[in-house]
Formats: sequence, C-alpha cells, structure tokens
Amino acid sequence: MATAEDEGPHKQSHDELAESLSDLFSSISTMIKSELQGTNNHLELLEKMNVRVAEEYKGFGDLASGLRVFVEQLKSKSGSFDEYVQQIDAIEHQVTEFEAVVSMLDRYVSLLESKVQSVYRNPSS
Repeated sequence: MATAEDEGPHKQSHDELAESLSDLFSSISTMIKSELQGTNNHLELLEKMNVRVAEEYKGFGDLASGLRVFVEQLKSKSGSFDEYVQQIDAIEHQVTEFEAVVSMLDRYVSLLESKVQSVYRNPSS
C-alpha cells in the first residue's frame, strides 16, 4: 500500500504538470486571440478600402454619364453638319470640273493666240 510520502512527489508533479498545461493552453489561447484580432483588423481595413474604391468608381460612373450626354449632344450637332458637308463636297466636285473646263479654254485660247500671231507675222499665207 502507498504511504503519504509516496503520494507527495506524485501529487506535486501532477500539480506542476496541470499548471504547465494550463499555462500552455493560456499561451495558445492568447496567441489564437492575437491572430484572430490581426485577421479582424485586416478585414476591417479591407472593408474600408472597398468602401473608398466604391466611392471612386461612383465618381467615375458620374463622369462617364456626363461624357455620354456630351457625346450624344455632339452627335446631334454633327448630324446637322452632315448636310453642309454634302454641299461642300458637291461644290468641290463642281470646282474640280470647272478647273478642267478652264484648263481646256486656256489651252484653246493659247492655240488661237498663236494662230493669230502667226497670221500677223505672215499675212500673205
């Protein structure tokens, strides 16, 4: 049978083991709490960044909407200029034809001039 002396060292080592395990679990618990707090802080930061980016994109959306309205206005104005562009193209075509006629008349007048000069130089011909 065990005596009181035999139980003393076992009980003391059992208490030390229990205390060591308690310290270990306490340390692990503290470490896990710190990790979770760090993760929570990262998630809060990410949430704030998402809110900020959403605000930026909302601003871009407003700008894009304004640009779309501006482009629509430009399209409507350019539509009214199409008629003038067609008229300018027609005038340009007529001017090109007129230049060709003027060039032919210029050659014809030069030919007549040279014939008249030759007649005045040689009246007997």
